[in-house]
Amino acid sequence: MFYSEKMIGSVASFSPSAGKPRAVLASWQKLDIPLELHDVEPVTNALLVMAHATEYVEGIFAGSIANGFRSKDPALAETCRYTVGAMLAAAREAVRNRQVAIAPVSGFHHASHNAAFGYCTFNGLLVTALALKELGLISTIGILDCDVHYGDGSQDIINRLGLKHWIQHVSMGQHWTTLPEHAEQFLADLPQIMTSFAGCNLLLYQAGADPHINDPLGGFLSSEQMLRRDRIVFEYCRRFALPVAWNLAGGYQRDEAGSIRPVLELHDQTLCECANCFL
Repeated sequence: MFYSEKMIGSVASFSPSAGKPRAVLASWQKLDIPLELHDVEPVTNALLVMAHATEYVEGIFAGSIANGFRSKDPALAETCRYTVGAMLAAAREAVRNRQVAIAPVSGFHHASHNAAFGYCTFNGLLVTALALKELGLISTIGILDCDVHYGDGSQDIINRLGLKHWIQHVSMGQHWTTLPEHAEQFLADLPQIMTSFAGCNLLLYQAGADPHINDPLGGFLSSEQMLRRDRIVFEYCRRFALPVAWNLAGGYQRDEAGSIRPVLELHDQTLCECANCFL
């Protein structure tokens, strides 16, 4: 798992993602699961411009362009160097160990080639894919985006840069109608979706908590169905030796006290399923 306190941002927002990595780590450390923690190297502008327009990257850090939280705070932008860095480091580690690695981060899939949106500033998924390709560590890669919303920013970058021939991108928000009556159909379809990644060298998995039925921005999978989702993904990766690097993506529930404990419990569940498959 790749974590740095420098990835933690301070911003008043409906989304908890800027501060969520710290809360997730604290929650995971209470579980009886061994975690090997590694520090994170920040990504450079040179890496970010592999997926994003140069003027966009420079404007975000100069504070002249609003980031995904509609803020122009350069300090908040700097945390994104570490969230993207964690995703890249996890992916490199998964390729190395041929199993799994974790980046406890969010805020990627709505960031397009030249715009921020929906709490997403830089697209760590596409930066990671392009960096790994440039390094010669992969030839093909899969992105399974199980955040409940369409990864429109990811698809924008894939389309603009002509990456379809080596990136297999599947986004829950594009391919499924996210209504409760369609939950079992999603789970029935998922094994076949996993087979579409059979030729990939690596899978990037967004294990979003916002598809949960109680999420104010999601709402179609029960906790038990969320568990089955993760089990299908991890069991396929283990069985067919497909390395997987996963992150947290979205999740917006709060309990009566206003804490994000319901979201943390879903992320706990994902980690437990990962451990069940790989430990």
